[in-house]
Amino acid sequence: MVTIGMNYKMIPGKESIFEDAFNNVLKVMNEMEGHSESFLYKDVNDPQSYLIVSDWSSEEAFNGFIASDKFKNVVNWGKENILAGRPSHTVYKK
Repeated sequence: MVTIGMNYKMIPGKESIFEDAFNNVLKVMNEMEGHSESFLYKDVNDPQSYLIVSDWSSEEAFNGFIASDKFKNVVNWGKENILAGRPSHTVYKK
């Protein structure tokens, strides 16, 4: 089991768009082999900062997800429309 922390910073005013997009991406994640569960957290001190915590059976399963065309399309859309900076991912191995 591996937990992935995905940190995102939004352009001010784009928070609800990101939250809706997360719910759509979550549907795709739930169909991916190796995905267990994911949660979205919002920083109470910085309303444009979000953390997605995602559990996967392995780092390879997560890498398969981020290499998928569906994920790449969402990332490209996000870069052009709602992200204030480059997302960062952290792997927490259990």
